[in-house]
Amino acid sequence: MARAADLASARRLAEIAVVLVMVLWAGNFIVVKGALGVLPPVGFTFLRYVLAAVTLLALLRWREGSFRLPRGDVRAVALLGVIGFGCYQIIWPIALQSIPAGDSALLIASTPVMVALLAVAAGIDAPNPAKLVGAVVSFAGVALVIAAGRGLDLGASLGGDLLTLTAALCWAVYTVFGANILRRHSPLVTTTWAIVAGTLFIAPLGIAQLATSDLGGVGPSAILAIIYSGTIAAGVATVVVFHGVKLLGPTRVSALQSLVPALAVVMAAVFLGEAIRPGQLIGGAVILAGIALLRRGSWPGRPSRGARIPAPEPLG
Repeated sequence: MARAADLASARRLAEIAVVLVMVLWAGNFIVVKGALGVLPPVGFTFLRYVLAAVTLLALLRWREGSFRLPRGDVRAVALLGVIGFGCYQIIWPIALQSIPAGDSALLIASTPVMVALLAVAAGIDAPNPAKLVGAVVSFAGVALVIAAGRGLDLGASLGGDLLTLTAALCWAVYTVFGANILRRHSPLVTTTWAIVAGTLFIAPLGIAQLATSDLGGVGPSAILAIIYSGTIAAGVATVVVFHGVKLLGPTRVSALQSLVPALAVVMAAVFLGEAIRPGQLIGGAVILAGIALLRRGSWPGRPSRGARIPAPEPLG
C-alpha cells in the first residue's frame, strides 16, 4: 500500500515537472526568435546542442559518478538520438524557411496523435479509443489556437508541410521507443547519449552554416539565447520530460506538449503585448479537454484507466 502511495506521489510530481518544462519550452520560442535573426537555423541548433551535450555529460558524471553508457542499448540510443534530435533539428528549421510559422506549429502539434498511434502499435500503451480521441481533440485545440492567432495557409509549400510532418514523426518515434529503452536505463543516461549522438549528426551541416555566415551581428542576447536553449530547454528539461515518460507513459506526456503553443500565446501577450483573441481562448479550453481525456484514458463517467507504465521498476 505504501509503495502504491509513493508511486502515485512520484507520478504527480513528475507531471508537475513536465508542465513546468512546457512553460520553459514555450518561453524558448520567444528567446530564440531574436537569435535566429543573426545565426543560421541549423548553426544555432548545433551550438545549443553542443552546450546541451556538455551540460548533460556534466550532470551524468555528477549523478552517476561516471560517464556511464546505456550498455546493451548503445546502438539503439544512438539511432534514436540521430532520429529524435539530429534529424528533427535539421528538418524542422529547414522546413520553417519555406512555410509560415503558424503552419509549422500546427503540423508539429500533430505529434501527440502520432505518439498515440505508435505507442499502441509498439505495445507500450494499451489500445484505447478514449486516449486516441483525446489526442485528436488536443490537436484540434492547437489548430484553433494557431488559426485564431496568425491564420493558416497550408498550401504555401507542400514540400515544407511534408518536411514538417516528417520532423513531427521523428520526435514521435523517439518518444515512443525511447520510453521502451527507459525500462533498462535512467532518463539521464538515455537522454545524455541520445543528445550526444544527435549533436554529432548535426555537426557537419551546423558547422558549415556557421562557417559561411556573417557572425558580426552576434551579441549578448544571442549568446544568452544559446545558453538558455542549450542548458535548460534542450538539456535539463529533456531529462525531466523523459523522467515523466517513464512514470506517466508517452501518450500522456506527449499530450502535455500540446500546452506549449497555448502557453506561447499567453507569453506573447505578457511580454510582447500581443492581444489574445476569443478563438485562442476557445482553442486553449479544447486543448485542456483533450489532455484531460488522455490522462483519464476512459470516457467521462467511467473509471480512469490511464496509460500503462512502460518501465515497471522505479527510477534509479
